[in-house]
Amino acid sequence: MITLTDSAVQAIGRFIKGADTSVAGLRVMITGGGCSGFQYGLRLEENAGADDTVVDCGNGVKVLIDPISVPLLAGVKIDFVDSIEGSGFKFENPNATSSCACGSSFSAGH
Repeated sequence: MITLTDSAVQAIGRFIKGADTSVAGLRVMITGGGCSGFQYGLRLEENAGADDTVVDCGNGVKVLIDPISVPLLAGVKIDFVDSIEGSGFKFENPNATSSCACGSSFSAGH
Protein backbone atom coordinates (compact mmCIF):
# COMPACT_ATOMS: atom_id res chain seq x y z
CA MET A 1 0.00 0.00 0.00
CA ILE A 2 1.81 3.13 1.22
CA THR A 3 5.19 3.27 2.96
CA LEU A 4 6.89 5.95 5.00
CA THR A 5 10.60 6.35 5.60
CA ASP A 6 11.87 6.56 9.18
CA SER A 7 12.43 10.27 8.61
CA ALA A 8 8.77 10.76 7.61
CA VAL A 9 7.51 8.76 10.61
CA GLN A 10 9.67 10.85 12.97
CA ALA A 11 8.48 14.13 11.42
CA ILE A 12 4.82 13.11 11.64
CA GLY A 13 5.38 12.03 15.25
CA ARG A 14 6.74 15.51 16.04
CA PHE A 15 3.72 17.15 14.38
CA ILE A 16 1.33 14.93 16.34
CA LYS A 17 3.08 15.70 19.65
CA GLY A 18 2.93 19.42 18.87
CA ALA A 19 -0.77 19.41 18.00
CA ASP A 20 -3.19 21.30 20.25
CA THR A 21 -5.77 18.47 20.17
CA SER A 22 -5.61 14.69 20.17
CA VAL A 23 -4.75 13.30 16.74
CA ALA A 24 -5.93 10.01 15.23
CA GLY A 25 -3.41 10.24 12.40
CA LEU A 26 -2.13 12.03 9.34
CA ARG A 27 -4.59 12.14 6.46
CA VAL A 28 -2.89 11.66 3.09
CA MET A 29 -5.22 12.48 0.23
CA ILE A 30 -5.31 13.15 -3.47
CA THR A 31 -7.36 16.06 -4.77
CA GLY A 32 -7.89 17.48 -8.24
CA GLY A 33 -5.81 20.47 -9.19
CA GLY A 34 -2.18 21.36 -9.07
CA CYS A 35 -0.08 21.96 -12.15
CA SER A 36 -0.27 18.33 -13.31
CA GLY A 37 -3.88 17.33 -12.59
CA PHE A 38 -3.76 15.80 -9.08
CA GLN A 39 -2.17 17.13 -5.94
CA TYR A 40 -1.19 15.61 -2.61
CA GLY A 41 -2.80 16.85 0.57
CA LEU A 42 -1.76 16.27 4.17
CA ARG A 43 -3.47 17.21 7.41
CA LEU A 44 -3.67 15.98 10.96
CA GLU A 45 -7.08 14.47 11.80
CA GLU A 46 -8.74 14.14 15.19
CA ASN A 47 -10.82 11.15 14.03
CA ALA A 48 -10.55 8.49 11.35
CA GLY A 49 -13.48 8.15 8.96
CA ALA A 50 -15.52 4.94 9.00
CA ASP A 51 -14.41 4.08 5.45
CA ASP A 52 -10.76 5.15 5.82
CA THR A 53 -7.88 2.78 5.23
CA VAL A 54 -5.65 3.07 8.30
CA VAL A 55 -1.94 2.30 7.95
CA ASP A 56 -0.08 1.83 11.24
CA CYS A 57 3.47 3.09 10.71
CA GLY A 58 4.68 2.40 14.25
CA ASN A 59 5.70 4.82 17.00
CA GLY A 60 2.07 5.92 17.39
CA VAL A 61 1.91 7.22 13.80
CA LYS A 62 -1.08 6.28 11.68
CA VAL A 63 -1.86 7.33 8.12
CA LEU A 64 -5.52 7.74 7.14
CA ILE A 65 -6.53 7.38 3.49
CA ASP A 66 -10.01 7.95 2.04
CA PRO A 67 -11.37 5.34 -0.42
CA ILE A 68 -11.05 7.61 -3.47
CA SER A 69 -7.35 8.28 -2.80
CA VAL A 70 -6.39 4.63 -2.09
CA PRO A 71 -5.80 3.55 -5.73
CA LEU A 72 -3.79 6.68 -6.54
CA LEU A 73 -1.61 6.16 -3.46
CA ALA A 74 -0.95 2.43 -3.98
CA GLY A 75 2.80 1.84 -3.76
CA VAL A 76 3.61 5.45 -2.81
CA LYS A 77 6.67 6.07 -0.68
CA ILE A 78 6.69 9.20 1.49
CA ASP A 79 9.91 10.68 2.79
CA PHE A 80 10.62 13.80 4.85
CA VAL A 81 13.55 15.81 3.57
CA ASP A 82 15.28 18.45 5.67
CA SER A 83 17.87 20.39 3.70
CA ILE A 84 19.29 23.86 3.33
CA GLU A 85 16.79 24.51 0.53
CA GLY A 86 13.92 23.73 2.90
CA SER A 87 12.10 20.86 4.49
CA GLY A 88 9.00 18.96 3.55
CA PHE A 89 7.46 15.71 2.44
CA LYS A 90 8.62 14.06 -0.78
CA PHE A 91 6.38 11.62 -2.64
CA GLU A 92 7.59 8.80 -4.88
CA ASN A 93 4.49 7.65 -6.76
CA PRO A 94 4.72 4.71 -9.19
CA ASN A 95 1.22 5.60 -10.47
CA ALA A 96 2.33 9.01 -11.72
CA THR A 97 2.84 9.30 -15.47
CA SER A 98 4.27 12.79 -15.02
CA SER A 99 4.87 15.23 -12.20
CA CYS A 100 5.63 18.90 -11.78
CA ALA A 101 8.86 20.44 -10.62
CA CYS A 102 7.43 21.33 -7.21
CA GLY A 103 6.84 17.63 -6.44
CA SER A 104 3.38 18.16 -4.97
CA SER A 105 1.38 17.55 -8.15
CA PHE A 106 1.18 14.68 -10.64
CA SER A 107 -0.85 13.13 -13.42
CA ALA A 108 -1.82 9.48 -13.70
CA GLY A 109 -2.98 7.46 -16.68
CA HIS A 110 -5.96 5.12 -16.39
